[in-house]
Amino acid sequence: MNTTDPAVEVATATRALGAAGQSDLVWGHVSLRDPDGRGVWMKASGWGFEEVTPQRVLLVSPAGEALAGEGRPHLEYLIHTEIMAVRPDVGAVVHTHGPAAVTFASLGMPLLPLSHDAVPFVDPDVRRHSSGRLISDRRLGARLATSLGDGAGCLMVSHGLVTVGPDLASAVMHAVLLERACAIQLRALAAGGPTAWSDADEVAQKRAETWSARQLNAGYAYLCRKALDDPIPTE
Repeated sequence: MNTTDPAVEVATATRALGAAGQSDLVWGHVSLRDPDGRGVWMKASGWGFEEVTPQRVLLVSPAGEALAGEGRPHLEYLIHTEIMAVRPDVGAVVHTHGPAAVTFASLGMPLLPLSHDAVPFVDPDVRRHSSGRLISDRRLGARLATSLGDGAGCLMVSHGLVTVGPDLASAVMHAVLLERACAIQLRALAAGGPTAWSDADEVAQKRAETWSARQLNAGYAYLCRKALDDPIPTE
């Protein structure tokens, strides 16, 4: 997006996730690191992805205080602040309850590179966070950050997914790709089980060629266009 207003950027990214089918009533969130180091920008609690406007975006401090915007922070703001605390390369974080991700995580099997979608996450397997608890305190947030490690995404067993990136475009697209990768493998299992997928060499090649920043930005731009057929109000 051609804006430097973090509230507008986060509202747009949140709606893009909704356009990608990752809504779960009023739960789930996307965050952007505050450029001045004050915390993260994310939607206020109580709003669905499709309802978010810049006025419904908060600046949340690492202590959970709303420093700007109206409303109250999500209980799980610590997903975002704790990951960013240990990952200086991360500029944005996404947490959703993608149904395919939740379903696939319950099977306890490796995520296979059956399509391009799984490529950012299989190194050699997707990262997993074994607890399904809400990330309601700093200790749990730190455990999730450890589970994610230096990865692009993590399945939260009995809970959802978390993805990261240097910017909103990459974090949102990683959430879309992880959910799609899980859905594709579930379909393959329902059809009798997969018998062919990319080997390690092809995965490495795809990682460099298929999901460049340019490609991620192109996919994100499409989702933004889809989400903003009716432009979000600015006041």
